Amino acid sequence: MHGFPVANLILATPAEIAAELGSRLKAARLTQGISQADLARMAGVSRAAVTSLENRGTSTLETFLRVVAALGLVDELQQLFAAKPVSIAQLEAASRRGQRAPRKRRTPAAAAPATVSHQPPKR
Repeated sequence: MHGFPVANLILATPAEIAAELGSRLKAARLTQGISQADLARMAGVSRAAVTSLENRGTSTLETFLRVVAALGLVDELQQLFAAKPVSIAQLEAASRRGQRAPRKRRTPAAAAPATVSHQPPKR
């Protein structure tokens, strides 16, 4: 991280996104006047886990979610990965294609081995 906020997460690396989320959680904690020790206690995690999340963006998903909940920010996650509205034409096209992802085709080497018959050929 370069020490400045990442304005456009689309152009950021995963590490930069994680660090930016950690910085945003730190800002939310400071805005609420909560110490790292108090946040750790409220979230049921160690103070070191809060520090790591805030300063480097490194944590487990569970720690991240516990901290988000302790800060009262669960509603902020509501739009995360929410289905986007689509047109009727897009819905119809999707229903014609089916809902499953396409299967990967097996290469001939990966196919099941042919069975060998031990019977003499028919005449």
